[in-house]
Amino acid sequence: MDMSPSEAGKRTAPPVFEFGRSLMGGYEVLFSDVWGVLHDGVTAYNEATDALERFRAKGGTVILVSNAPVPSMRVAEMLADKKVSRGAWDAIVSSGDIALSHIDACGFERLHWIGPVDRDKALFDKMHWPSEPLETADAILCSGLDDDINETAESYRARLEIALGRNLPFVCANPDLVVDVGGRHYPCAGAIADLYEEMGGPVFWAGKPHAIAYRAAHETAERIRGKHVDTREILVIGDAVRTDLEGAKNFGVDALFIASGIHAPDIMNGNAIDETSLAKLFAGCDPENPVGAMSHLRW
Repeated sequence: MDMSPSEAGKRTAPPVFEFGRSLMGGYEVLFSDVWGVLHDGVTAYNEATDALERFRAKGGTVILVSNAPVPSMRVAEMLADKKVSRGAWDAIVSSGDIALSHIDACGFERLHWIGPVDRDKALFDKMHWPSEPLETADAILCSGLDDDINETAESYRARLEIALGRNLPFVCANPDLVVDVGGRHYPCAGAIADLYEEMGGPVFWAGKPHAIAYRAAHETAERIRGKHVDTREILVIGDAVRTDLEGAKNFGVDALFIASGIHAPDIMNGNAIDETSLAKLFAGCDPENPVGAMSHLRW
């Protein structure tokens, strides 16, 4: 439901939970973010994986929904590398998979690649052709910045001007604007896609906050559970207002906000949530208040 600026300014902070079991126990299915909830890009959060394992042990289903620009199998490998317990989830839906399905559906073959090809090899290895010049490409496939340490989205404006001249479709395989890696923020593919869209270019966003991500997760959950899953039985867990919580709103499901992720500098005071800052965050945001907030996910 849309709210006026005056109504949004009257919002209060969502209730803060120290433990999640009382809230999570009221749902059949969890759609959990990965980066910012289960790990910080370097270190696994053992309490978070323990919470998801306990939820599954009580009969619940956990679908990890990641904006990672690689196939789900590669996401699983990366989780294993970080020692995230395999017992924490039933299935993974990744932006990489969504992007590849879209490319196949559109019949794109010759794509111009943007992104770290070595790091995102699992995605680019799925292409039938090597990277094509913009002048002859069918579309652009972007997994990130070629150099996310020294570049910004503006570094790509000249390339995007060429693409815009041909009205090239832009497939964004990671809609995140930034990612937190061990406390440092790096720009993501979404930043370039956002710029191209502002310039007037057509963008396909292969992930959260767009409904396609949670729709794919919903279909996966129903397949696993072998029955229809009402959206009232689904809880989204995520740390990003723009992607996780906006995505939950777009799909019509409840959300639990994890404060120690991407918004931590604005709302965390040490290991605790500053509730005044939390209220300010949601006073200025479009999504409805989540049903709860936690500093870190724990059972």
